[in-house]
Amino acid sequence: MHSSIKKARIFATVALLILTFAFTFPMIAFNGALTQINNQKGDEISPLTTKVWNFYNHGRYKSQSIPKAAHNNLTKMIESTSEIGVASLPIWAVSLEAPNYPKEAFPEGIPVFFHFDGFSGEVHEMNTINHYVGMDPMWVGGTFERSVGIYALLLLSLIMVYFIAYNNKVLNYLMLIPVSLPLLFIADYSYWLYWFGHNLHNWGAFKIKPFMPTVFGDGKIAQFTTHSYPTIGFYLLVAISLLSLLAFFAKQKALKEMEA
Repeated sequence: MHSSIKKARIFATVALLILTFAFTFPMIAFNGALTQINNQKGDEISPLTTKVWNFYNHGRYKSQSIPKAAHNNLTKMIESTSEIGVASLPIWAVSLEAPNYPKEAFPEGIPVFFHFDGFSGEVHEMNTINHYVGMDPMWVGGTFERSVGIYALLLLSLIMVYFIAYNNKVLNYLMLIPVSLPLLFIADYSYWLYWFGHNLHNWGAFKIKPFMPTVFGDGKIAQFTTHSYPTIGFYLLVAISLLSLLAFFAKQKALKEMEA
């Protein structure tokens, strides 16, 4: 076997493992669980779903309103009617600071974390703030992306598996899809920020002009200071992108040399 083929398979395998562990597996395991909880059917959630959620939520942000005994325990979170986020790793983090949210209670401001399949953090509180300035609740945006997210990642995983198993030019170019994941996420995230900022409603208690929320860095909205930065999931997307790019070039080199 050509040495570059071996390298390509190693790079692609590591990228696939990261994708599966960070996103695909927890998304599949937790799929539909929030709907069950919202429909008062939390007792029907499978033990696997509970274990997966508990595992992936260790070390994550916990609201001050959540009882400490319920931290990292989905069953107790449901029993205490605490706000529950999805299980997959967060990709982007946004937080708001304002005088009415004291540092003692909210040292990180009001944080919300964006995932492929939903949100976590102070989602209800953030939606309340959004309503204050006439902005739609967050769930209004990205409904299509969230509905097809699992299927898109499964298809991407299948492409990577075929890339590892077969030496095909078409499959090689399809590896450029995982290469583009960080850019695709930022583009989609930026689009929805623009959409929310330019589709304000009259119901807001505080009237502001249409604006572009801060995509990266610190900004100002009315009396709120905003912070918008990538978090662990985005860095893993970058790792997947770089590994996929290395796999692509390694196999390109091998295929050219094998044809010569």
